[in-house]
Amino acid sequence: MISPDDFRRLALALPQAIESSHMGTVDFRCGKIFATLGNPDADWAMVKLTPEQQDMRVSAEPEVFVPVPGGWGKGGATRLRLAACDEATARGALGDAWRNVAPKKLLDTQA
Repeated sequence: MISPDDFRRLALALPQAIESSHMGTVDFRCGKIFATLGNPDADWAMVKLTPEQQDMRVSAEPEVFVPVPGGWGKGGATRLRLAACDEATARGALGDAWRNVAPKKLLDTQA
């Protein structure tokens, strides 16, 4: 199990990640949003995966990952259940989400 504070710490550990807010939720971005965290008592977070990454994670760990309902989910937006997630899994999903939106110039410096 990870807490909202754990998720925040992992998201902000990514290069040039900052915390902001979007539509009433906390978000994490490096130019573009790669993850969000629900309200302070949230039991879920969202990571912006590709549809292929989403399919893989949902199939492998359906107790942790579930597509966001509607069009956002079809595009890869994926809920992560904090109570069912360990730190390594959250770190991996956040890393994928970060790489999906990070500017190419930033990605090139991480190689």
